[in-house]
Amino acid sequence: MPPCLGYLSRKGEGDMAKVVGVKFKREGKVYFFDPGELTLKRGDAVICETDQGLVFGQVLSEPGELKEEAWPEPLKPILRLATEEDLNVIKENQLLEREAQEFCKERVKARELPMKVVATEYLFDRSKIIFYFTAENRVDFRELVKDLVQKFRTRIELKQIGARHETRILKGLGICGREVCCASLLENLDRVSVKMAKEQNMALNPEKISGLCGRLMCCLAYEYDTYVELKRRMPKCGKTVNTPKGQGKIIRQDVLKQEIALEMEDGTIKTIKVEELN
Repeated sequence: MPPCLGYLSRKGEGDMAKVVGVKFKREGKVYFFDPGELTLKRGDAVICETDQGLVFGQVLSEPGELKEEAWPEPLKPILRLATEEDLNVIKENQLLEREAQEFCKERVKARELPMKVVATEYLFDRSKIIFYFTAENRVDFRELVKDLVQKFRTRIELKQIGARHETRILKGLGICGREVCCASLLENLDRVSVKMAKEQNMALNPEKISGLCGRLMCCLAYEYDTYVELKRRMPKCGKTVNTPKGQGKIIRQDVLKQEIALEMEDGTIKTIKVEELN
C-alpha cells in the first residue's frame, strides 16, 4: 500500500494531460504522475515527488495523454530515473524496515498491546516510518509511539488495516493454486458481496467462497461484471424456448460456455448453444 498519492492537475472538460502510471508497491495502486521531459518505459525505476516526500516507484504504463473532466490537484512530477545510489538506498531501507518491525513487535509485547504488527515501511528519504498493524478494536498506542520516536528519531505513523489488507501484504496461494488476486491482479480492494457469489452460481458455503483473509474472495468482484454481461445474453431458467430440435424448458445455464440445458417435450435433456435459439 503506497503511503501517498500523485495527483493530476484540475482541467476543464475535454482537456488532456500527459501522464505516466507509477506503482509504489507491487500490491499497491497505480497512480498518475507528470513525466516532464523524461523518456520512460514500462518497468523503469523512478523517484517521484509527493505530498509526503520523495518516493521510489516503478513505471507501470508508458507516458500518454489521459482525458478527464476534473482532476484532483495538482499533478506531481517524476523527478528522475532511479540511480544506482537510489537503488542502494532502497536496499538499506529494506534492512532498516526489518529492524524497525522487530523493535516495534518487542515494544508491543512488552506493553501488552492487543495488536499485531504486519509490515513496516520507510519513506525513501527516511523522513517517516509507517507501521501497519491489525487489531480487533481501537488501540491506545500513544506510549508505543513515544518508544518508537525515541528509538528512531523520525516521524512515526501507526496505521490500522483490515484482514484483506493484511493478506494483500503477506500474500499466499488461493484455493485456485495461484497467488491471491489482491496481491497480484487487483489495484483496488473493491467491495465484495454475497450477491456476486449468487450471480456466479457459487455454492454459498463460507469455506468455498472465502479467501485466506476469511472474507469473501476478491475474485468474486473481479469476475462479477463479466458474468452479469454474459448472463444478459441468456434466457432465464424456467423459460420455454424454441430450438431447431424442438421446444424445451431451460433447466440449467452454463454462463461461461454460453450453453443452456433444456428439458424437451419428450422428457429428454439436450444441451445447446444460446446462439442456436430461434
